[in-house]
Formats: sequence, structure tokens, C-alpha cells
Amino acid sequence: MTQLEQKSSMAAAIAASLLEECKRDGYAGYDPFDGLNSKLFDQLGGNRFPLGRLAWLQLHKRSPLNLRPLVRVPKKRNPKGIALMVMGLLERFSALNDATALTEAVELGNWLVTQSADQEKWHHRAWGYHFDWAARAFYVPRGKPNAITTCYVARALYALGTATDDKQFTEAAIDAGYFLDQLHIEDGGCEYYAYIPGETAFVHNASLWSAALVAETAVRVGNETMRERALRVARQSASMQRPDGSWIYGARGHHSFIDGFHTGYNLEALDMLRKATGVREFDHVIERGMAYYRRTFFLSDGTVKYYHDNVWPLDTHSVAQAIVTLLKVGATDENNALADKVVEVAEATLYMPSKRRFVYQRGRWVTNRINYLRWTQAWAFYALSLYAARRGTLP
Repeated sequence: MTQLEQKSSMAAAIAASLLEECKRDGYAGYDPFDGLNSKLFDQLGGNRFPLGRLAWLQLHKRSPLNLRPLVRVPKKRNPKGIALMVMGLLERFSALNDATALTEAVELGNWLVTQSADQEKWHHRAWGYHFDWAARAFYVPRGKPNAITTCYVARALYALGTATDDKQFTEAAIDAGYFLDQLHIEDGGCEYYAYIPGETAFVHNASLWSAALVAETAVRVGNETMRERALRVARQSASMQRPDGSWIYGARGHHSFIDGFHTGYNLEALDMLRKATGVREFDHVIERGMAYYRRTFFLSDGTVKYYHDNVWPLDTHSVAQAIVTLLKVGATDENNALADKVVEVAEATLYMPSKRRFVYQRGRWVTNRINYLRWTQAWAFYALSLYAARRGTLP
């Protein structure tokens, strides 16, 4: 067996273990941002105070000890996490023609269809998180849709509908494209898609992912107005790429950081958009961005850095997006070889064989081993299933 075959086999075996562990809990789990689901915090009246909500959420996000059982945060399914599981299962089905994987994906897809936000209120299919979400820029109650969750669910459902020829999935995905198009904003000389309905924060990854999904929808239904709007939005973020190939997270003052997985999101979205529309105008943006991405966010051994100027923390989500970006955006020999290194070092530094899952984050001094489904295990399952399907043969 060659070294590549060994790595592919290892990745496939770990993905299979992750799948079994996620199934054991019915795909329900904790999330770094679910602290406001605490029944105790709610009973004590903490949700009445905006600063209290933010502090409580950050306490649970940052603590290496899982306090959620003590404060009665229940395990729940998360639509984005389930979408990632569906995409991973479809990679297994594609590589093996595994009917079991497809059956499991259909069951999860059926659940996703039932979880869309209030269509009467939002007019189209859309999805949000299963927890109240407090950030510096906005407060979002549970169930209110957001662009990123809707994008991932829509991509998973369209792929599932294509694999099964089931129109309920493809039609739901197409309808979600119309919701995303409703998020279009022109503000302060910028044209973009909002992250949250009713909010004006300009975040590149949310805007670009929405642009990609709107463009795909426009092509599928033959709507040239939507297609052109999506391209204009993509041009906005492309024009804000820095000369070195980087993007800061967003347009607000506290959005000036640069990290690896959001950079990967941006590049993947631009790649999806050019494939959907057939335009080549973003090629140089993607090439410059990929060159920056490779030289900035990876150590020589394949360790994935979190920030452009700091390795720490080592983060399973960052690793997973790195694998996806390297394999899907270009898929060159250089990218594939780097993905091989990433998988190898991630298995050695972040995977816990005895627990058959990944840690959340490994810091310089402290490791957070809390089991998060959406942020960690679902991402790892999808990325490793993709890697095994493209770089070898799933067992």
C-alpha cells in the first residue's frame, strides 16, 4: 500500500468512526455558541441583559470545561451541522455507491426540510441556528435565518436531490436562493448580501457564499437579473481583496482580523460562483488568494494556522476547511500534496483515538476537548470523507 493509500484509508476509517459517534447521539450535540440555551440562565433572568447574554455566551465558548450539563443546556441538532453530515454521506455514496449512506442522507435531508424558518414570515425557505446568538454587531434569536446556515443547507439539499432525483430537495434549495437574494443591500457605496435579515453588517464570507448560491439558483431558473446581481456582489468583495491576496473578515472596526477558515470560505465561494456562471473574471482573484492562503496559513509540516499572524489555537474546523479548500479550489498537485500533510498532522495532533472524535481546539497551553457536533465533528466528517473520496478509495 502506498503512503497516499495509507493516508486515504486512515481518513476514511476516522470518518466512519465519526459517523458512528454522531449517529449514537442522533446527530444532536453541543455547540460553542449554544450557552444561551441554558434553562438555568433563562430562569435567572440573564437573557434580559444584552451584556449579560454576550458574557454568558463567551464564558461557555471559551471554557475548556463543559459547563453545559450543569446549567442545563440540552444537546440539539443544528441545521448546518446536519447539512455537513449530508454532504459527507454523499461523498461516501459517490465513491462507493453505498446505498446505506444515501439512505442516511435522505433521512437527514427530510429532517432539514422540516426545520426551515417560518416561510410565511420570510417568504422562502431559509434556516438558522437552534440557539439565541449574541454578537457585538447583532443579536439573533433562535430560528431566525442567516445566510451561512441557509447556504450550507441549500447546497446539501440540492446535491441530495440530484443524487436521489427527489424534487422536494432541489426545490427547497432553489427556493432558498430566492431568500438569499432578498438579503441584497446597497449601502455606503458597497453592494453585498447581508448575513442576517434586517442587519447591515458586511461580512465577506457570508456575502460571497450568498452570491454563489444566488448565482447557482439564477442559472437553474434562468433569471439573468439575479445572476448579474450576484456577480456585482462578488465583484465588490473581489475589489476589496488586499494586494497580498488576503481579506479582512468584514467592514466594521472589530472585523479587521484575518483568519484561515474564513479565507477558505471566500475562495471556495468564488470558485463555486465561477463554475456556476462560467465567467473567468475572478480567476486572478482566486489565484492570488490561493497563493496567499498556502503561504500564510500552513506550517511546513501541514499544521494549519488559525490567524495569519498566529498559529494558535489549532482548530479542527480550520483544518477541515483547509482540506476542503485545497481539494476543491483548483485541485492542483501542490494543493493535493498540502492536503495530504494537513490530514496527517491533524490525525496526530487533534484526533483522540480512544474517544473516536476530534478535540475542539488545542491551545499553546490548554486543550479544549469538548465534543461539538457542528463546529468540529460534522466538519471533520465532511472533510475527511471528501479527502478519502478524492485522494483514494473509501473502505
